[in-house]
Amino acid sequence: MTLTERRKPDTVDLRVVPVEQVLDRIEGALQVSLDRHAVVHKRCSVGAPTDRDTWVRIERRPLAKIGVQGWNGTECAARLVGVAQPVWLGCVVWQDADEPVMWRADETGLLPGAPVGAAVLSEDPRLPDEWWGALNASLDALASQGTLRIATPDTVTVTQPFVTKSIRSVFPGDFDTTVERWVPAHADLNWANMTAPTFGLFDWEDWGKAPLGLDSASLWASSLAVPGLADRVRRERRRDFDSRDGKLMTLFVCSKILGPYAHPEDPRLAPARDMAKRVIEELKRRC
Repeated sequence: MTLTERRKPDTVDLRVVPVEQVLDRIEGALQVSLDRHAVVHKRCSVGAPTDRDTWVRIERRPLAKIGVQGWNGTECAARLVGVAQPVWLGCVVWQDADEPVMWRADETGLLPGAPVGAAVLSEDPRLPDEWWGALNASLDALASQGTLRIATPDTVTVTQPFVTKSIRSVFPGDFDTTVERWVPAHADLNWANMTAPTFGLFDWEDWGKAPLGLDSASLWASSLAVPGLADRVRRERRRDFDSRDGKLMTLFVCSKILGPYAHPEDPRLAPARDMAKRVIEELKRRC
């Protein structure tokens, strides 16, 4: 199979589809050489180090999933103040000649460390207090800034109807799901998008305004297979979790774990179910 063959634009897996021609084009446009022996393939993106000690991340996205705000999240995140992230250096963007998709390659500085782990951890990474302090500083700085962007986790725009539908699909009840505060969020906060031992936050493609507490709840959900780690996330981000919006975002992430695509052997099922029950009771008491 080649990239020019006709197929549904959202079914391509870049882990199995050849991308040599794409890499050639990027090298010419950015005037850089990619280390072809160190290319990292993911389903929707590819990354590689360069000969000038930088990193290039390449993403393929169907036109139908590029909203009115575009898909320049990494570029727009460069103006954020007080957030630990790789420096953004430049990009190249083009529309595919054969399919209704676009390609984008962003060049950034190298990460300050290795990713903490997979998106969902099964072991405690035993991060030092300094790391947690840097995480808190970055998340607090991010939430305090302004943007017109709307968060699009998994390329889905976060709106009030979407939040309500997601929660109600798993947790019907007589509690209010109206979000009170919308603040800038990374919107894909998990252990695969942060570095250690030096803290850094990367993959900013879908950041934007989201309900207060989305990032904290997402990180907690990624930690549920390690109870002590999940508890640490809740302690560190207590202000978010104690807020009404933070409780709604806890239900929002639990709905993803407990929804129709839940895996029966997912170790997060029981703790997510227990927490959801507790949060719903708290929300009802506030009504």
